[in-house]
Amino acid sequence: MSDPEPAGAPAALRRHLESLRDLRGREARGHAPPRLAEVKAWQSARLAITYADLAADPRYAKATAFFLEDLYGAKDFSGRDEAMLRIYPLMVRTLPRSAVETAALAVEVDALSEALDRRLAAALPPGPLTEASYAEAYREAGSPAERLRQVDLVGEVGRRLDVLVTRPMIHATLKLMRRPARLAGLEALQAFLEHGFEAFRHMGGAGEFLATIESRESRILSRLFSGHPQPFSA
Repeated sequence: MSDPEPAGAPAALRRHLESLRDLRGREARGHAPPRLAEVKAWQSARLAITYADLAADPRYAKATAFFLEDLYGAKDFSGRDEAMLRIYPLMVRTLPRSAVETAALAVEVDALSEALDRRLAAALPPGPLTEASYAEAYREAGSPAERLRQVDLVGEVGRRLDVLVTRPMIHATLKLMRRPARLAGLEALQAFLEHGFEAFRHMGGAGEFLATIESRESRILSRLFSGHPQPFSA
């Protein structure tokens, strides 16, 4: 008889990982909306413009790169998803509950963002992808509640990471994972975890950084849903 599925954060982590696998795993790759890559590239370019000031600040540059490239970039993350599913039992056994809860939230925001991106790509009107056509598809593809949840999750993940980086045991565990990760072919996942940890350690406090992201993204989504002609303007 198999062991029962753990409850709480571990179960949520597995559920969100499986959702990501269903969305962008090997079997799902042929079913993505045709314009998904275009949407992701457009959004990455938009985020780079919105947060150019943070990227230019030495204190926040690493964290901005982590958010824009490792957490919400235009590249294919399906390999990382599959790697996390493979080491899920090890993560649950070896990491503190607070770290598992943070991972579950990070994967939840990733799964929610992926689902919203796919719906947005499918809702795009014919023709070039512009600010106006993006806004039209944005309103059709997701509700204000879903988009607010997306922003809230990003902030919550950041706040939890900010606490975790002060715990020496987490840093030591990450270092110990390097060789096993390399031997198991999990280098991409290891790099993702270390980039996030180092980015938040480097900041020395993420309060202002996260408040800036939450404030700007909340204002932008409000403008998008209200039909503002220039939703991404400062």
